[in-house]
Amino acid sequence: MHFEPYPFEKLTSLLEGITPNEAYSPIALTIGEPQFDTPAFIQKSLAKHSEELRRYPKTAGEVYLNESMRTFVQNRFGVELKADELISSFGTREVLFNFPQYYLFDKKEPVMAYTNPFYQIYEGAAIASRSRVIHLNLTQQNGFKPVVNEEELAQCDLVILNFPNNPTASVLSIEELGIWVKLALKHDFCLINDECYSEIYTAQKIPSLLEASVHVGNISFKNVLVINSISKRSSAPGLRSGFIAGDAVILKGYAQYRTYVGCASPLPLQAAAAMAWADDEHVQVARDVYADNFKAAREILGVQTSDATFYLWLKVPDALEFTQRLYRNYNVKVLPGEFLARADQRGENPGIGYIRIALVEETTKTIQALMRLKEALNG
Repeated sequence: MHFEPYPFEKLTSLLEGITPNEAYSPIALTIGEPQFDTPAFIQKSLAKHSEELRRYPKTAGEVYLNESMRTFVQNRFGVELKADELISSFGTREVLFNFPQYYLFDKKEPVMAYTNPFYQIYEGAAIASRSRVIHLNLTQQNGFKPVVNEEELAQCDLVILNFPNNPTASVLSIEELGIWVKLALKHDFCLINDECYSEIYTAQKIPSLLEASVHVGNISFKNVLVINSISKRSSAPGLRSGFIAGDAVILKGYAQYRTYVGCASPLPLQAAAAMAWADDEHVQVARDVYADNFKAAREILGVQTSDATFYLWLKVPDALEFTQRLYRNYNVKVLPGEFLARADQRGENPGIGYIRIALVEETTKTIQALMRLKEALNG
């Protein structure tokens, strides 16, 4: 079993031997990790419940946590989930890796499709489940939205979308998501939307695939699942709180599978997570910072920004050369887009010629980084 190095490992190799300009303080715009303090009420809850570390947590999660998550879904998306339509998880990375292995285990020649560029765990799951992969390229020509090819989709067992998208920052409307729900029913594949950036929006709320499923009449969420996480929403990636929700028939078997995997969240983390899922005020504080960061990017770089996420997907002539030069001359790290994508069936890598910029710092520091970027782009 061979796994590709993670993008950040490739970046380290790319920058090896380069001495950055010491006239500038280092700024890393590479990882999608909020650089703000986790809200105090979450930290206090974690400390308050630390004595519960003496108890084994349930793999299924505590009732109060699952209820908090279902309430979040109802309040945010207007979708009422039954108890068997949501499973809490230890973040979403573990789900994205082990759910495909569970779901595809009995498929003779499994086929996965996912957006390209992508979060690399999708690829890892495909490798671990011995799946053939169909890449759904996101390009400037298609507006960074997956193009429907029904002949290919008819071959698929599992399709993973990721909207709002990392790294292109594109979004899909409820009507566009509804088209994918209909395709999942028509061709009988399991459709997942990785919605970890659903709460990082600048103006209009971003729809969920669950909403789209109800919108097109699939109220039982047949073949439809979503994954979401508190990491970006609450600036708390270390809390490791996420969920998978939707089709209760699929989730019933997966819930049993997870008891063997053993990915259970410690009880103090569950208590803190339940409070975080129940509160939106702290999320708006972070949204305001990201909106200011996008505003600064528009003013300084003259670029269009997205309605969601905290990423810029910036076109440059030579991403590898630019990344090295930016680090050498300005002590700023960014991530080449080709590290986040793969060549598709036609040999085309949609990440070539782009860099991903994560605007996850406070606005003052972000402006410093953007000014350096502007100099590098004009140099």
